[in-house]
Amino acid sequence: MNTGVSTSTDKIIVDKSRSHRNKAVSRAVRATRERLQTTGGVSPGFEREMLNLHLASAMQNALTVPLVVALVAGVGVYLTQETGLIAWALLALSVHAIGLIVVRRARGQGITAENAARWQRRFLIAQALMGIAWAAFALQDCGACGGVAFPFYKGSSLLVALAVTAASTLMLRHAVLFAFVPTVLVLATAAILRPDPATIGMAAIIPAALVFLLFMTRRLRHTSALLLSFKSEKDDLIAELEVAKSMSDEARRRAEEANLAKSRFLASMSHELRTPLNAILGFSEVMSSEILGPLENPVYKEYTTDIHRSGQHLLDLINEILDLSRIEAGKYDLSEDTVHLVDIAEDCIGMVQLRAGAKNLTIQQQFETGMPAVWADEKAMRQVVLNLLSNAVKFTPQGGEIFVKAGWTAGGGQYVSIRDNGSGIPEEEIPIVLSAFGQGSIAIKSAEQGTGLGLPIVQAILAKHNGEFILKSKLREGTEVIAILPAKRVLQSLPAVEEIEAVKPRRRSFA
Repeated sequence: MNTGVSTSTDKIIVDKSRSHRNKAVSRAVRATRERLQTTGGVSPGFEREMLNLHLASAMQNALTVPLVVALVAGVGVYLTQETGLIAWALLALSVHAIGLIVVRRARGQGITAENAARWQRRFLIAQALMGIAWAAFALQDCGACGGVAFPFYKGSSLLVALAVTAASTLMLRHAVLFAFVPTVLVLATAAILRPDPATIGMAAIIPAALVFLLFMTRRLRHTSALLLSFKSEKDDLIAELEVAKSMSDEARRRAEEANLAKSRFLASMSHELRTPLNAILGFSEVMSSEILGPLENPVYKEYTTDIHRSGQHLLDLINEILDLSRIEAGKYDLSEDTVHLVDIAEDCIGMVQLRAGAKNLTIQQQFETGMPAVWADEKAMRQVVLNLLSNAVKFTPQGGEIFVKAGWTAGGGQYVSIRDNGSGIPEEEIPIVLSAFGQGSIAIKSAEQGTGLGLPIVQAILAKHNGEFILKSKLREGTEVIAILPAKRVLQSLPAVEEIEAVKPRRRSFA
């Protein structure tokens, strides 16, 4: 027994660690949103990702620059027979090796938000050193060469080097600028000192290509940043979905526990309340009927009648609450058998006849003859008709009329209609009275208030029978309620009537 209590208690405890995890993920989501909303170029939050992409690109293209240097030096030696190009090639390869060492060290130590700026400076310094090597190549000259062959070779080599550098250092901001500003300065100086057409042409073409590649690399970097932001946003949306799912699971778990606790409470209270209520009803009925002897004071007899009536009213309220709880829990099982709606309606009229007579109400009935039986739960259908009739008696004023009808629907089903000429319900309050514990303004002012569960129970029982419930009402003109059972529950179905007027059950118009 103790184990069960402990288990139930444990279920009610909220998972605090899960709440902390949700808060941590929420903070991360908010931080990333702020990062994504940063304007003016690439967000600082993405610089680390960009540098990591640069490291991967540098390692993949580690052999590209040596191949370009070897090709340039080989073609140059073949054209000029100058061995100085070999010394330049060794210098360029040494500088490139230094850059690779920096890249390897960065991969080994890892790039974080704190050291990203420092590693970016080191990468740019390595590119500047490589730029000095290409500037040294721009200073190469061939005294024995004639014409424009050597300037063409040198300009073509610099353009190829510029393109390769731009492609391999795309993710490193300002890398192309650091790598080829020295070359541009050397070419500009050479054009000033020796203004021949070939030198001036190179001094114009290389800077123009540099500007174009700077523009292109900036656009590509921006596109890459957008792709990173989209990926980050996708990850954050997934995190938000996980938070929402976690919160939804927690809310569902707590709702299930609350519903279980409510069901246990009602199950317990049904026993705890019904037992003393039955005793109260029994003893009050014995005292009221004076079975054990007369009550000398007539006021006592009046009190016992009040006790019995109040106890019965309280028992009815408890039964309604329990019925609705069973329906909501899906434990309201139908005990179906062959029943006649007309017989049920007549029995219910007899049960409320005494109360109707006390208010001088007239109950008129109009039943179709020869209606076959239906397949339904007799007790449940009796509860439906009795609830509707009790409401009609309750809210119909002194001397009013109640009309009870039973007949065929257009689709071959059967219906029971109850109409009164009472106070009616305002149109805007109809959804309220149809909801659990909902009561309209007329019911609240009435001296005979209930729980507001009668109509919801009626709707639920008819839904269990695959039936339909219709409520039509107009203020100060009255109310009509119709309980309908479908044709498939009629044991001897009649063909559907085609005429519009014959299809519908006869109802009073409130227009």
